[in-house]
Order: sequence, then structure tokens, then C-alpha cells
Amino acid sequence: MTDTIAPHSSQNEFIFLSTSDGIITASEGIVEKINPAGAGMLGIMPEDVIGKPVKKAFEANPALVSLFTRTGEHSLDIRLPRRRLAVGIANTLADESRIVILHDVTERRDLESRREALIRALNHDLRNPITGISGFADLVVKFGDLNEQQAKFITRIKQTAIKIHDVINTLVDLAWIEAGMPLMYQPIQLRDIINKAVKRLVGIAQERKIIIVSSVQNPMPIIMGDAERLEQVVYNLLHNAILYSHTEQTVAIHAWGNQDKVYCSVADRGIGISDDEIDMVFDRMFRSRSEVVRNIPGGGLGLTLARTIVRRHGGDITVTSHFGEGSTFTLIIPTVASESKSA
Repeated sequence: MTDTIAPHSSQNEFIFLSTSDGIITASEGIVEKINPAGAGMLGIMPEDVIGKPVKKAFEANPALVSLFTRTGEHSLDIRLPRRRLAVGIANTLADESRIVILHDVTERRDLESRREALIRALNHDLRNPITGISGFADLVVKFGDLNEQQAKFITRIKQTAIKIHDVINTLVDLAWIEAGMPLMYQPIQLRDIINKAVKRLVGIAQERKIIIVSSVQNPMPIIMGDAERLEQVVYNLLHNAILYSHTEQTVAIHAWGNQDKVYCSVADRGIGISDDEIDMVFDRMFRSRSEVVRNIPGGGLGLTLARTIVRRHGGDITVTSHFGEGSTFTLIIPTVASESKSA
């Protein structure tokens, strides 16, 4: 790989040569640099493309050419030899040269495809029969008067059918995570995850006249993890807090950290959890015996999934609660490094 042109500094050169991501740069439409990983991904020799126009060097890969000919930041799927796939991320540097980073996502996309296939199969094999059960329960009501006990049983059938229908995707996610499927670990700022989760739940909170109060330490330490999955955790905790709160109440989310751990608590002043049930709230499919809780839609998997995800990140979720007064769930995740003051 002696023909590969690396960046000037020794640190950048080490990263350029050693990273498993492909790196290609071009200036004024001419390929300047390509690292070993990039050449290997594309199945080419560096000397075959360096110094050549981008359109000529990568004429067999229109998506890659497109990333070089655009301006600003863009991302496209890039087909690689041997039926592999990369995500190409392009941006324009300060000197107006263009850089493209190729990240191989073949295995991850394959896993996602298999997961989607599993969901489709479950939709067909479970959701359709469950919808039928719910539909027949409706028909029973229409074809004659029911006594109080019969009406209660029909209501239970419909509630159970709806619960199973709603938990199918969560059940797939839980099985996927528990099976050890890989997560996308990267440096994460918990503040961003909290903001996204809050934004997704503003509408539901407004419908129930719930105010979400957010307080995040600044600066916050950085954690390593799967941003999408951790957002799912925060979303589940907030969603539960909103659903199990009385109307016109406040749900508070607070995040803080130190050099060892990051914490995020979600507190409500709602229904609460009784002492004899608090140790079971993370058990799959668990629903409280309280009639008030059972009248709220839910499948009993949200907390199970949340704790499983957090434990895959080396952390845990704890809970404190007083029945009739509210609950506080706190997630704890190990810290990687402190965020700089300028962040």
C-alpha cells in the first residue's frame, strides 16, 4: 500500500491507515487519497484511482460518484463487491476538498432484514388471529343481551387481545436484545437522547394535561452505547410516567453524572406501585392487580425491554415508589469520558 497518500500528521496517518472504515478524499474532482480499508472495500488498488477524475475512477459506482459531486453533508448506500454494502457519508472540508467515509453495514443490514422478516411473520401468524378474536368478541355483544358477568368476560377478552396485539413488536425487540444481537456502540450525549424522547411524547402529555419538566446537568459525561436503543429506554420510562400519572400533574426527568456513571431519573406523582409488587415490575408481561392500572393500555414488556437494553450497556434501572403517591425510575450507565466545557 505504498501508493496510498496519508494525512500529514502522524496521528492522522495512523488513523487513516488503521481504521476499518474506508476514507477517500478528492479535490476539484480529482481523487487525492484512499486508505487501505477503502481500497479493500471497493476491490481496487490505490494507484488505479489516485490522481484520476472521480467520475472516471469510480465510474462503475454511481452512488459513490454522486457523494463526491454533491455539496454539503450527504449519506448514501454504496454497493460493494462480493454483495456487500456500505453507508457512505460525505462532507466538504475547509479547503473545499471532498471526503467520503465508507462504513460496512452488511451484517447489520442482514440482521435488520431478518428482524423485519420475523415481525412480518408474527404479524401474519399472530396479529391476524388476534384481530379475529377481538372481532368475534364484538359480534357476541351484537347478537344478544349479556348479563353482567358475561359482559365482563367479553371485555377481558378484548383487552387481552389488544394487549397481545400491541406487544408483538416489543416482544421481537426483547428476544433480539436478549439473544445478544449486536448494538451500535458510539459516543453518546444523553442530553440529546432525552430531548428526542421528550419531543416524541409532547403530544400525548398535552392530551393528558401532563407537564414534562426536564433538567440536565451541563456539562454531562459521555457514554458509549446504541443511541436508538437508549432513546427507546428513555421513551418507555417517560411514556409510562405519563400514562400512570393523574391529569394535570408533572412528570420530571433529570439527568446528571460524575466521572464513573451517568444517571437519568423519571419521576411522576401518579398511581404508584404497591410494596408487594415493586419487585415484579420488570418481569415480562407483569401487570398490577390494581383495577386502575389494568384499565390503562399496556402489554407489560416496556420495563422488561428497558432494563434489558440498559444491562447490555453495563448499567441497570432501579425503582422507588409509594402506592398512590408516584414512582421514580432511575437508569444508571457507566461513563466513558467527561464532555468538554465547550460542547
